[in-house]
Amino acid sequence: MKYIIISISIAVSLVFFSQVSALDLGQGLVKDAGKAAGYDENTSDITLSENVGKVINIALSVVGVLFTILMVYAGYLWMTARGKDEQIEKAKTIIVASIIGLFITLGAYSISNFVVPRILDASTGAQEADG
Repeated sequence: MKYIIISISIAVSLVFFSQVSALDLGQGLVKDAGKAAGYDENTSDITLSENVGKVINIALSVVGVLFTILMVYAGYLWMTARGKDEQIEKAKTIIVASIIGLFITLGAYSISNFVVPRILDASTGAQEADG
């Protein structure tokens, strides 16, 4: 049962990590506003939404690396425990804490991935024009 849960959590994390750059924070809206204001639409300036997306991408990458490091460390502790119950419990605690942290991070990203586009649609009225 433990291996099924671990396999499912790894599969879910791979799906979420592959969609990190899929969140659109209104890039088209920024270009349209710049064009209406008289700015060159082919400029290479980076928008705020692109910067925020890059920061989120870097933060999720760091979380993934920390999760991997903690899992390897806990696995090493467990494998070198030689029957010491304290070390085995410490390894189990690290594994559980790192998985909980990963789920909290993925949950926060999933919520923001769900909420931010709807806020942009509501604030710009793009949904009303489509419907």
